[in-house]
Amino acid sequence: MASGEYVSIHSQADTEEVDLWLEQSELRTNDEGERQELAEIYFGRGLKPALAKEVTVQLMSHNALEAHARDELGITETLKARPAQAAIASALSFSVGAVVPLIAAAIASLLDIITFESATSLMCLAVLGALAARTSGASVAIGTIRTTVWGAFAMAVTAGVGALFGTIA
Repeated sequence: MASGEYVSIHSQADTEEVDLWLEQSELRTNDEGERQELAEIYFGRGLKPALAKEVTVQLMSHNALEAHARDELGITETLKARPAQAAIASALSFSVGAVVPLIAAAIASLLDIITFESATSLMCLAVLGALAARTSGASVAIGTIRTTVWGAFAMAVTAGVGALFGTIA
């Protein structure tokens, strides 16, 4: 899980790096066009043309690449892709998330393990969906249902693939 997350986010970081390199190149070769582009972005956000131009002049004189990265490309230091951080978060989440199903597997009888494991996992998904929705201010019912239904779907697909290859009876 962590290595997949690392590779995925590293690809995003690579894309950001190339975008910044291209933007820097454009700033060197077409400064006036880049100024116009940034002014149009600010105008599109509601500034009057003269103010949009002045904001562009001010921000580009301070740090032209940073202004374009933030306002044209959407790349900021805060939102920048961080592969190692994503990998660590994924590894920790996966490890913590595996605790309850492991406990369930340890206490269930062999005859009931699939049912018990599925029910326990779905209950955990429902609780996590509700917590995530409540934390974000979204509808708790919708968050709970969405997480549980998609979790059940993923479990069914996994079981179907297992049955197809003879690993689940």
